[in-house]
Amino acid sequence: MSRSAPEADFLVIGSGVAGLRAALHLCRAGRVIVLTKGHPLQSNSSFAQGGVAVALSEEDDVAIHLTDTVKAGHGLCRRDAVRVLVEEGPDRIQELIRWGAKFDKTGGKFAFAREAAHSRSRILRARGDATGNEMVRVLIAQAIRQKRIVRLDYHFTVDLMVEEGRCCGAVVLDERSGEQFIIPAKAVVLSTGGAGQIFARTTNPPNATGDGMAMAFRAGAELQDMEFVQFHPTSLYLPSSPPFLLSEAMRGEGGELRNNRGEPFMQRYHPLGVLAPRDIVARAIWAEMASTRARHVYLDVTHLGVSFVKRRFPTIYATCLRHDIDITEEWIPVSPSAHYMMGGVATDLDGATTLPGLFAAGEVACSGVHGANRLASNSLLEGLVFGMRAGVAAVAWAARRSMPDVTHHMERLRRGRLERLEDAEKVRSSLRRTMWGQVGLIRSRESLVRATAQLGRWEQMISGSFAGRADLEIKNMVQVAHCVADAALWRENSVGAHYRSDFPESKRPGWKQHSQLRLGVRTTGRAESKTQGRVVTGRTPKTE
Repeated sequence: MSRSAPEADFLVIGSGVAGLRAALHLCRAGRVIVLTKGHPLQSNSSFAQGGVAVALSEEDDVAIHLTDTVKAGHGLCRRDAVRVLVEEGPDRIQELIRWGAKFDKTGGKFAFAREAAHSRSRILRARGDATGNEMVRVLIAQAIRQKRIVRLDYHFTVDLMVEEGRCCGAVVLDERSGEQFIIPAKAVVLSTGGAGQIFARTTNPPNATGDGMAMAFRAGAELQDMEFVQFHPTSLYLPSSPPFLLSEAMRGEGGELRNNRGEPFMQRYHPLGVLAPRDIVARAIWAEMASTRARHVYLDVTHLGVSFVKRRFPTIYATCLRHDIDITEEWIPVSPSAHYMMGGVATDLDGATTLPGLFAAGEVACSGVHGANRLASNSLLEGLVFGMRAGVAAVAWAARRSMPDVTHHMERLRRGRLERLEDAEKVRSSLRRTMWGQVGLIRSRESLVRATAQLGRWEQMISGSFAGRADLEIKNMVQVAHCVADAALWRENSVGAHYRSDFPESKRPGWKQHSQLRLGVRTTGRAESKTQGRVVTGRTPKTE
C-alpha cells in the first residue's frame, strides 16, 4: 500500500539539534520537510544532560578548546574539522541565546562547569542538567515560526532513494496508518542520531537504532570509524530498569567513584582521577568491577551538600528518587553503558557525504571531530555547527539541480511485497546481548569473529523488505552492528574507545588509519578478502 506525498526542495531526516538547525537554514531557499520517527522529543539531543562545550568564558579561548578536543581524540581527530567546531561554536551558541535559550547563570554571568579532559570550565548548562532539552525547545519554537518548514512526526524513513548516482529523496512509513510512500527532494540532510540500542546497556533512548547509518550504507555512502563507540562510565545500575545517564558533570563538581569496598580508585588508573578521559574512566570501572567481582561501582556525591545537589542536578535527583535512591544521602550504583558513536556516515567539512545529494550532521555523521574518543559535551555543539554547515551546502547543491523524477520508484514501491520478521523481539534481544558481550568495552579477535559470524546469519534473515517500524529497526540494527564489528575486527590496535585485549598497544603500524566501510569488495588495506559484499578499507587522511 502506498500513497503520494508533497514534494520538498529539501528533506531533513531527524529532528534533534543538527536536523533542526539545518532546517532553519534550508527554509530560506525552499520548502523543507522534517521527518521524525515517533515523538519529536525522543531524540538523543533532548536527553543530553551535561551541557554544551564552548569557549566563551574569560579564562578560555578556541585554541585551548581545540587542544583539549584533539588530545581527547587520541591523535585521530581531523584537525581542520575541530577548528571549524571551536571557531564557529561561539556564534552558534550566541544565536541560540538570541532566540531565547536560557543557560544557567551565577551572579549575572554564565555558570561554566568543567567536565573530564577539559582544561578549562567551558560547559554551559540549562536547568542544571537539561541542556539538550532546552536547546531543542528553542530550535523547535524557531522552526514553528517558519512557514516553509513542514514537520511530519511519527514518520519512519525506510530507505534513501538513489537516481542516476544521486540521493533524490526517501521512502517513508506513516507509523499510524502503516502506509509507505515516497518523498522526492533536491537534497537530503541526514540527522538521525546514533545507534546505542545495538548494545544491551545503553544510555540512549529506545529509538537510537542506527537507522541513518544503515540506510546510508545501503544507498552506497561510506561509513567511517565505526569501531569507535564511546561507553559512558556512569549510568545508573539497577537490574530491574534500563540504564539512566548520570552526567559527567557530577564528577566535574566533585563526585567520587568508589568500588564495592567503599575505596576511591581512579587515582590508581590516571593522574586526573575521576576527570580522566571517558574511555579511561570506563575501562577503569570495568577493571574494578572484575577485580572485586561486582556488577557495579558507586558514584558518591553525598559530600556536595543537599541543596547544591538538588539545584545542580534536579533531573538526576528526581529520577534516582523514583528508584528509591536519595543521591544526597546514598551512593549511586553505576556501571558503563554504550553512549555515543564517534563513527558514522563519512562527511567533509560541509556535511557532504560520498553520495551526491546526501548530507549528514550530528551523531549519525563522522566529520572527524571526535577521533577515537569524544571530548565531553562537544556533541551538542557539533550538531549546531555542522547542522548549519550541512544546510548551507545542501542549498548550494540544490540550486544547480531540478526536482528528480521518481515515477519508477513509486511504481516499484506499489508492486513490492512487504514481509514480517519472525521472532523480531528475540532477534533484537539476542543482537544486543551479543554486541554487549562480544563487541563491548573489551574486545578480542576471538570475540569479534564470533560476533561477525552470528551477525552474518542474522543479516541473511533481514534481507527482505519489511512493513512495520519494529522490523525495520531490527534490520538497521543488524546492519550497523555488523559494520561496528567488522571495523573493530579490522583495527588491530587499541586506541581511545576501541580496546583490543589481544592488541593492547596503541602505536602498532598503521594505527593512524581510519576504517572505511562501503558496499562492494571487502579489503583491509593490509590484506584482502571478500565477505558478503562489505568493504572495510584503511586510509590515513589528514589529522593535522
